[in-house]
Amino acid sequence: MTPVTTSPPYVRYQADLEQSFPDEDELVRQVVGTMERANRQVAAKHRHGLRDAHAKSHGILAGELHVEPGLPAHLAQGLFAASRSYPVIVRFSTSPGHLRTDRVPAPRGMAIKVIGVDGPRALDDGATTQDFLLVNHPTLPFGTIGEYAELQEALERQHRESDLRQRSTRLVARVLTRLRFPLPRIAEVLATPNHHILGETFHSMAALRYGDHVAKISAAPLSEDVRALSGRPVGRRAGDSALRDLVADFFARHSAEYEVRAQLCVDVDRMPIEDASVRWPEELSPHHRVAVLHLPAQDPYSDARRRYADDVLSFNPWHALEAHRPLGSIMRARRVAYARSSDFRHAVNGVQEREPSSIDELPA
Repeated sequence: MTPVTTSPPYVRYQADLEQSFPDEDELVRQVVGTMERANRQVAAKHRHGLRDAHAKSHGILAGELHVEPGLPAHLAQGLFAASRSYPVIVRFSTSPGHLRTDRVPAPRGMAIKVIGVDGPRALDDGATTQDFLLVNHPTLPFGTIGEYAELQEALERQHRESDLRQRSTRLVARVLTRLRFPLPRIAEVLATPNHHILGETFHSMAALRYGDHVAKISAAPLSEDVRALSGRPVGRRAGDSALRDLVADFFARHSAEYEVRAQLCVDVDRMPIEDASVRWPEELSPHHRVAVLHLPAQDPYSDARRRYADDVLSFNPWHALEAHRPLGSIMRARRVAYARSSDFRHAVNGVQEREPSSIDELPA
């Protein structure tokens, strides 16, 4: 007799999946205060307002997101409910809120802004965009707003540290790894190898609503030319803007494709929504391709394009459909923090923030 197989019991989205953290409003106030102090210091240093995170861009690209045809019902949700293509703007970046040499490893980011998305919004912002903010690490080192407040204090101290001190942190992390001692979570992130940014796999780290379900989103190299870059070290003698140069050199001759994947929650205890530091087990729920991100050959870093992406645009997980509402205390904190940071940056620079309604708004 042939055994009957059943689909995993995908967790159904409902509002009470989220549980407020104790003193959450006060902790968010502390985090936002720390960010605002850092914003002011960086703006004074550079005489220009920068993002409080992912300040340094390495490439801004126009592309298309092609939703996979024939997705099963549990994956055909929200933006991915029907097979169609959307124009996108993609910004590659490095995580700190200040400008530093690319010779120093740090978490790298891929922000995807999908344009022309219709449907009820997570916030009533009047936009038609869906942002996915991804980082080349599957989890946050501190995954609740309480722990994140502590992280912000550490990052504030890090801003005052030299690159030599950070290199020492990575050396200690390598020694601890060889001796099989567990790494402090912040050291684990700072010890990330310095690899070619285009070969990285990027993760939402925190959860979001996925229509009727809950998921984490990731983007992994798909095309052969991009997969060949995975794990390729950045040269020790690379320049301060090595990643920008690598991205520009690649897209001068090549296109790139990434598979966009959803990992659906099947167990809220082993795949928690409120703690973004816990890696969701792939053996419990694998990643499934739901779309392909195509980035054609182009100039990814013209002066006009850099100014538009760095000064005009904002990437925010709350630029979202209600079907992809960000979830968990970290994401709830970002609702306040990202808006406040964007307001400060645009005010300092005297620039009006605009959400694009057409890919034609991205300069060549």
